[in-house]
Amino acid sequence: QVQLVESGGGVVQAGDSLRLTCAASGRAFSSYAMGWFRQAPGKEREFVAVISWSGGTTVYADSVKGRFTISRLNAKNTVYLQMNSLKPEDTAVYYCAADRNLANPPPRYPSNYDYWGQGTQVTVSS
Repeated sequence: QVQLVESGGGVVQAGDSLRLTCAASGRAFSSYAMGWFRQAPGKEREFVAVISWSGGTTVYADSVKGRFTISRLNAKNTVYLQMNSLKPEDTAVYYCAADRNLANPPPRYPSNYDYWGQGTQVTVSS
């Protein structure tokens, strides 16, 4: 069992940066692919970025490519999402998720992920 806790959300202006952190419990963290997903009001949960268990493979949604960076520190059971040049359309609840299968490349679909955090709100004003 893995528990995930996100932090770092907030209210910022367009063009600003935020770094989200996902802290995981459990000794198997280093074997899990990890992902960040987001859900805006009235919309389905969507893929943002994923990273393989080793950190060697990352995949980004086209909408965030070049602006967001996903990374992980297995020694600290932590995964990060650095978000730069934020836009109002990035406003959403951001979720961290873990996939216990050793998939590489890591999957993009929420249904592939086994564990989820409670989410952290990111609001970008224009």
